[in-house]
Amino acid sequence: NGAGCHTNVSTKAMRADGGYEVIVKAMERLGAPGKQEEHIAAYDISGGEDNKRRLTGHHETASITKFSYGVANRGCSVRIPRMTEKEQRGYFEDRRPASNMDPYTVTAKIMETCVLPDC
Repeated sequence: NGAGCHTNVSTKAMRADGGYEVIVKAMERLGAPGKQEEHIAAYDISGGEDNKRRLTGHHETASITKFSYGVANRGCSVRIPRMTEKEQRGYFEDRRPASNMDPYTVTAKIMETCVLPDC
């Protein structure tokens, strides 16, 4: 199913007490209408074309067309580690970026969606 570049994401607020609520808010933003398409287009250097072969919904990948998240679920778009849920703070792993992604583009897109609305 190809190679991905799973991207771990956290902010100071996510790692602090009560950070799990901040992570859930980020998930809601990532799942907002139109955001899946925006992120997929930014997550490989071919504007999302390369990810079409990898993000099939099989072999521990999510569907390219539908955003999902879950705790310790490798079949979701975004995985929240079990320890993050247990400690109610930590990080999340966006499993959608392709191995040929531009790290600056991916980081900018995640921050634009998850962090900048609070600034």
